[in-house]
Amino acid sequence: MPGRQRHAAEVLAAVAPPLSDARVLSVQCANGHHVAGVYATAEGPVVQAVPGRRSHGHRDRIDTPHSGERGHWADFLDAGALADDTVPAWCECGPWVLSRSAMTTWIADGESRVVLESKA
Repeated sequence: MPGRQRHAAEVLAAVAPPLSDARVLSVQCANGHHVAGVYATAEGPVVQAVPGRRSHGHRDRIDTPHSGERGHWADFLDAGALADDTVPAWCECGPWVLSRSAMTTWIADGESRVVLESKA
């Protein structure tokens, strides 16, 4: 994990629980799956997403929460001019590519929850 992303994960881990109180934006797919979240931190907004498939156990319901089973991708929403605008994300529907600039616009527009269009 690159240094900036590691630092973003550490900053996010330092947020007082519950983490949901610091969430400024929730991104979901059309089926209601969590895709990503943006959280207010002392060092600026941090975006957190699951970067790949989630494993589910035998006879497990796909929407059953699995706390602590998978890693998260984290980075600062404003990661500087040299950072890629894309953010990798995943939900049970498959992979997503989110845009830092779009998330910044949604937050500026007062959105707290955004539902992505379903995949064709």
